[in-house]
Amino acid sequence: MSTEQIFTPGLVAAQQPNWPDKSALEAAVSTLKKLPPLVFAGECDDLKSKIARAQEGKAFWLQGGDCAETFNAATADSIRNRIKTILQMAAVLQYFASLPVIKVGRMAGQFAKPRSKDTETRDGVTLPAYRGDAVNDIEFTDAARKPNPNRLVQVYNTSSATLNLVRAFTQGGFADIRQVHEWNKGFANDPRFGARYEQMAAEIGRALDFMDSAGVHPESFKTVDFYSSHEALILEYEKALTRIDSRTGNPYDVSGHFIWIGERTRQLDGAHMDFAAKIHNPIGIKLGPKTSPEDALDLAKRLNPNDEAGRLTFITRMGAKEIREKLPPIVAAVKKSGIKVLWVCDPMHGNTYETPNGYKTRNFDEVLDEVRGFFEVHKKAGTHPGGIHIELTGDDVTECVGGGEKISESDLAMRYETACDPRLNHTQSLELAFLVAEMLRDR
Repeated sequence: MSTEQIFTPGLVAAQQPNWPDKSALEAAVSTLKKLPPLVFAGECDDLKSKIARAQEGKAFWLQGGDCAETFNAATADSIRNRIKTILQMAAVLQYFASLPVIKVGRMAGQFAKPRSKDTETRDGVTLPAYRGDAVNDIEFTDAARKPNPNRLVQVYNTSSATLNLVRAFTQGGFADIRQVHEWNKGFANDPRFGARYEQMAAEIGRALDFMDSAGVHPESFKTVDFYSSHEALILEYEKALTRIDSRTGNPYDVSGHFIWIGERTRQLDGAHMDFAAKIHNPIGIKLGPKTSPEDALDLAKRLNPNDEAGRLTFITRMGAKEIREKLPPIVAAVKKSGIKVLWVCDPMHGNTYETPNGYKTRNFDEVLDEVRGFFEVHKKAGTHPGGIHIELTGDDVTECVGGGEKISESDLAMRYETACDPRLNHTQSLELAFLVAEMLRDR
């Protein structure tokens, strides 16, 4: 069976670029179809089995990375710092909550973004909106903003290089839990949580020394499983990287282990849902405050009609002010139906605002409050708060206000580097991990 026969033709695909050169698009797609997989179907199945455990409350999902990756930022230092931050957060969560942590990066594919408008106007000049490096360039010129399908091939090449480095870091000794102290070096220490991290690292070190003295040398301490994820937005790219698994005969999107469908593209009769329903990767779906209980049930039925364990993840993004009101009826309906789903909290997207000086930002306290509300709702419902989905960077940027560093709105201009939405910096990410660990411990 060819992949062209899998997907239903003629469906409307929301949030797609207006490619001006169709022949160039066809050439790019043809190139992508011939390239090797970025990930393997067996790895996707392994992740699915881990998600199934998290659905039962026996593991916790940690997903983090850039809002929108850029080609220029795909450097060894940047990738290492993001991995380091996620590893640190995972160590905190696992140590204090005594739960296995599923480590997932928003990386090696997160190069496209949906936009509220197709165009952007500045000083009377109107150009196509920036849709991520997969489509065009952020520079506000006619040439830069022209959608270029050759960028899709560059997405593949950059993702391949990123994954190569990720595998080297996670399998080559860098992720060894014995390096827990080393991960913190080179980062600015928050006066509260930096010291707390070092204390935790020391306790882990003593435990490892004891095990070593007793002749216990678990191989599992030396490497970690690290999975890639991104929003499946540009369907030409995702379909071109769909392959038939030789083991099972099933189609998998081999652009990433885990893909999700956003709120703007999850129309039940749309092309994105048709695509997600046909592939056999574990799938996420974003649920915002306008989601009804019926919507959630319909989405689950569409994406996981056989109720396969580990297949479906609901990523809720309600906002701190609405989560305690909007989430309970959805959780109640899903629980009553008996559907197997992993509940993950995205506390970032519902808490974005623009400052008077023109910076898009998020308040750390509101991010934390949404996570706290997420845990409260699930505790009351008797369901499992299964994970968090965070936009973060390993660098010391100033994009979100608050946290232990007390970043103010006036501080944002110091290091505001995101190509799209504001991210938690390294210190804020670590602080959040400690606070979530406390919630997990008390769940």
